[in-house]
Amino acid sequence: MVQGWTLRWLLNILAIIITAALIPAFDLTLWAAIVGSIFLGVINAIIRPLLILLTLPLNLLTLGLFTLVINGFMLWVTSLTIQGFDIDSFAWAIVCSIVISLVSFIISFVVEDKEFKFK
Repeated sequence: MVQGWTLRWLLNILAIIITAALIPAFDLTLWAAIVGSIFLGVINAIIRPLLILLTLPLNLLTLGLFTLVINGFMLWVTSLTIQGFDIDSFAWAIVCSIVISLVSFIISFVVEDKEFKFK
């Protein structure tokens, strides 16, 4: 049986691959999708909370929409770091982060994660 975090990681890779197929400005190899999802998870766990805290006033003024820019920045940093995980520009990184979020939401809605269910 696949544990919950492994399932979420595999679904995240799938969301990245689907996004690369939908967005022409996002070029990706399978290996880059795997390594990129790990790297993206690490920087989202370490750097993203700091950026959200530092930009809290701006985030409040935009009613949370600045979080899209932060998510795009995290994806852009991944693109600059991981070879084969190529996004043409920062604006495309923001678009890709929105699409990845939507695809991940749809996938997680379809696939049931039993780890968080109470009996």
